Amino acid sequence: MELYTFILVILFGTAIADLIVGVSNDAVNFLNSAVGSKAASRRVIMIIAGLGVLFGTTFSSGMMEIARKGIFNPELFVFHEVMIIFLAVMLTDILLLDLYNTFGLPTSTTVSIVFEILGGAVAIAAIKISKNVQSIADILTYINSTKVITIVSGIGLSIVFAFIFGAAIQFITRLVFTFNYEKTFKRYGAIYCGLALTAITYFILVKGAKGSSLLTDENSNWIMSHMSQVLLFCFVAWTLVWQLLISFTKINVLKIIVLIGTFALALAFAANDLVNFIGAPLGALSAFKIGKATGADPLQITMEALRNPVRANTLILLLAGVVMVVTLWRSKKARSVTKTEVSLGRQEEGIERFESSALARGIVRMGISLFEIVQKITPQSVQQWIQRRTDPEKYQPEPSADGELPSFDLLRAAVNLMVASALVSLGTSLKLPLSTTFVTFMVAMATSLSDKAWGRESAVYRITGVLTVIGGWFFTAFMAFSACFTFTIIIYYVKLPAIIILLGFGLYFLLRTARVHKNREQELQRREREIAFESGDFGTLTRIMRDISKFITGVAESVDLCYDGLISGKRKKLKQTTKQAKELKADSEGIISDIVKCLQTSPGYDEESVPRYGRKIGALQIISANLNSLTNSCYTHIDNNHKAPDQTQADEMKEINKLFDKIIQSSLKVLEERKENEIDSVSKSLADLKTTIRQYDKNQMKRIKSGRSKTRQSLLFVSTLSRAERIAEQVVNLVKLHGENFSGKTFG
Repeated sequence: MELYTFILVILFGTAIADLIVGVSNDAVNFLNSAVGSKAASRRVIMIIAGLGVLFGTTFSSGMMEIARKGIFNPELFVFHEVMIIFLAVMLTDILLLDLYNTFGLPTSTTVSIVFEILGGAVAIAAIKISKNVQSIADILTYINSTKVITIVSGIGLSIVFAFIFGAAIQFITRLVFTFNYEKTFKRYGAIYCGLALTAITYFILVKGAKGSSLLTDENSNWIMSHMSQVLLFCFVAWTLVWQLLISFTKINVLKIIVLIGTFALALAFAANDLVNFIGAPLGALSAFKIGKATGADPLQITMEALRNPVRANTLILLLAGVVMVVTLWRSKKARSVTKTEVSLGRQEEGIERFESSALARGIVRMGISLFEIVQKITPQSVQQWIQRRTDPEKYQPEPSADGELPSFDLLRAAVNLMVASALVSLGTSLKLPLSTTFVTFMVAMATSLSDKAWGRESAVYRITGVLTVIGGWFFTAFMAFSACFTFTIIIYYVKLPAIIILLGFGLYFLLRTARVHKNREQELQRREREIAFESGDFGTLTRIMRDISKFITGVAESVDLCYDGLISGKRKKLKQTTKQAKELKADSEGIISDIVKCLQTSPGYDEESVPRYGRKIGALQIISANLNSLTNSCYTHIDNNHKAPDQTQADEMKEINKLFDKIIQSSLKVLEERKENEIDSVSKSLADLKTTIRQYDKNQMKRIKSGRSKTRQSLLFVSTLSRAERIAEQVVNLVKLHGENFSGKTFG
């Protein structure tokens, strides 16, 4: 039994790691609404969520049966095989969830654990079938196929229902209260709050109590038998409490509702998802106790005893809850995942985290066509009434105490929490491992859609983000099954050496992804800029010009690196330039967003100068487009193993690069040091560059005519000069626009 004792120790060690990586991903499920709406300071939100997690862990006892007997038929497996399955499950889960956390993508810990157990069980079943010379169809006898189908269909239906209910309830709520909900809320807010908290009470405290390790069966039965009275009492009590608060105090009751909902959803998360992190180790512990009590050969002890219900130890559950709470406070990856979901649902436009895709563009076009059909069959008066009640232009967010703007209002946050906690808790009460990630994510996306957060300017990017996340869910199922299947086979045949090697690989993987995440977050912080409307310094054109100066400096570095890489034929250096060009494109879009936002929100700008701002935006776009074309064409040329420029071409390119750098340096003096007397010098340098390029174009034509230059070399040479010229022209345009109107003038 020494080997199995070692495996059990590893399982409980990996359980701690799995709790950390799992909570880092699942934290978005209950933090999204409170963080996005700025219902309170982050410290307060984390305290409330932490308390919810601790209470929720005591409701997890009933869910633990899923890991023990929910996916496979334990009586057909022996002790040795069950321990291998659970070990492979934990190793796979840690690596898979950490990978998603590294890239800030929410995924389903429920889907991962279900398909990991399924993959491990199928692997062992395949081995047993091969030894017993059975048919491949006999694998189904080893798997609890009915339960698997129920779980998978339950998860799939939860996605559909979450989106439908989220969109419908948010639409109705917005019709009743509008975006200017303060006045209307004084009339109907108490009823709304009473309904919301009654729903939360019903699904969390009533239905969830069935699985609690703190309540006796008698307590649970009494609650269930007096359900209607409990609900009626809750509704009346909550409505009266909120009516008194609304009528006689200035307390923002929606903030309280959001914080209570955060507590409730954190509780539901812990009750439903704790099995995903410690279910396998607890199942292994039960198997170990059975094997030790039997004292027989581990290869002969069957595990039918795992079918017997066992109430999980409350102390173990609370210890798991403590680990999760500490992770909530400390995990940087949890913040990355939360940021992804909040950005996809935010009301305002801004820098998008995802690019557009062909599928997203098709969905948007289809949505527009469908909307036009609905408009044709809806009476004009009804359309106007709905438009007045749901006009997002009336949404004027106020900065929170930390000076940051909320991503959406408290009303939407309350709907997110109410619908999501109700659905998740219902799944818990029915012992169905609904994916809290699927439910909360789809509810958040549905409510943002109802609130018209996905406008024509942002819809394709938001939908691409949603499709990316959903696609990641399918990838989770595939990777969980295949990786756990592979790990199980390896451990079964290689035994202890395989366990040690896999543990070493897992540790290396975690250290590596931690470094990748750190670098990725630093890059995102560099690219992302948040507009603080109340800040005079950020709202000035001088500040924007500083950003433009940094952008131009980056462009010059990329052009220099590109020319050097092309001349020397260094593929890696050219690949680096394509990455830099893409990053600079994102920077330019951020600057453009800043300009547009300041124009939209600041009444003090000179309206006659608006066309000048438009030309500035156009110049930034042209620079980005030409830089990307330049770097991509040079990289493609060398990547295809074509010849680098000959010596004559290289000398001419170096001369062009010197003239280009001269223009950049003079331009930076104008932008950064306000030496507007340098504008004439910049114009003269541009003229010299154009003259030199014309001469080199003629030289190249002569080389082509004499046969001294190959076609691809010639085309690339001419295009690199042409694109450098276009970039230089637009840089000079930016300098001239600065000299005309930008010096020291503010937007508001």
